[in-house]
Amino acid sequence: MSAREDILDPDLPIIDPHHHLWDLRPLIAVFPEPRHPFIETVARSAHYTFDQFLADTGSGHRIVGTVFMECGAFYDAARGEAMKVVGEVEFARGVAAQGASGLYGEVRPCAGIVGHADLRLGAEAGAVLDALAQAGGARFKGIRHAGAWDADPQVLGPAFHHPEGLYRDATFREGFAELGKRGLSFDAWVLEPQLGDVIDLARAFPDQPIVLDHCGTPLGTACYAGRLDEYFERWRASIRDLAACENVVVKLGGLAMSFCGMPPKGPTESVSSHDLAEMWRPYVETCIEAFSPDRAMFESNYPVDKWAGSYATLWNALKRLASGSSEAEKRALFAGTAARIYDIEHVFELT
Repeated sequence: MSAREDILDPDLPIIDPHHHLWDLRPLIAVFPEPRHPFIETVARSAHYTFDQFLADTGSGHRIVGTVFMECGAFYDAARGEAMKVVGEVEFARGVAAQGASGLYGEVRPCAGIVGHADLRLGAEAGAVLDALAQAGGARFKGIRHAGAWDADPQVLGPAFHHPEGLYRDATFREGFAELGKRGLSFDAWVLEPQLGDVIDLARAFPDQPIVLDHCGTPLGTACYAGRLDEYFERWRASIRDLAACENVVVKLGGLAMSFCGMPPKGPTESVSSHDLAEMWRPYVETCIEAFSPDRAMFESNYPVDKWAGSYATLWNALKRLASGSSEAEKRALFAGTAARIYDIEHVFELT
């Protein structure tokens, strides 16, 4: 384990726009050994709720607020298949209320909540979105319906079962159209070879705000191991095409996931923030150049990105990547863009 690092720029306000809270211990128990690297990472933080997250946000960086990202946790089985997702938003709203009490310091967790609805329900997804909005109140901002898929099943492992070409499916797009009717955002998670699907979706719905998660998830595992350089130019061309869609913004993070192979082995705390920053620099700098700081936001993706190290080390690495930015650009990248996109500017004094 590496020595604990000093916190860089500790007074810089941060809104973490992408983290999870869950208790996956019952699910992890059913996966046989040896476990897929993603499952192994999750197993290390299978119980990650308010107390664990509060310890991470209090580890030295000035985290003033967060956006909760759906992760299939705390569904309400009593509501039935389509509506069970409402339970997760209810849970996140409770965490938000706990933090808003002020008893836990400056941080306001779950100031924004991104839930899940199955858009393959078509127009019927509208009823689910309305139930989510009622459950989340003003904190509910939108949904994520992940579409990550690869022909090699070893890339994602047994935890993900998204269908191929989800974002191009006509019924999915019928459900997707329900978001715009309600002024809701959409978070997109795909893998690098699928970025064309997000580009096509963004062009088909130019007025719908779309947030691309995790820099588009470049791949460095399974059949892609050792081939990040081989596919970099293809990834960069897709990012530039996507940035031409003015309704899309990008989250700068997620590169510490086991799928990306940066670092190639984990979970670990032996890699310094300096080394992590150098691994991620080509991807983050490309995204910022393509989208600009006003359409880009740093994220923790915790606890999934625990593959690469502690919460404190992760934010140190992201701060190193922004070291050449102006103060105004840093304010946008670390808080301002997230506050605007998720409509939580009124919650914070970002000074």
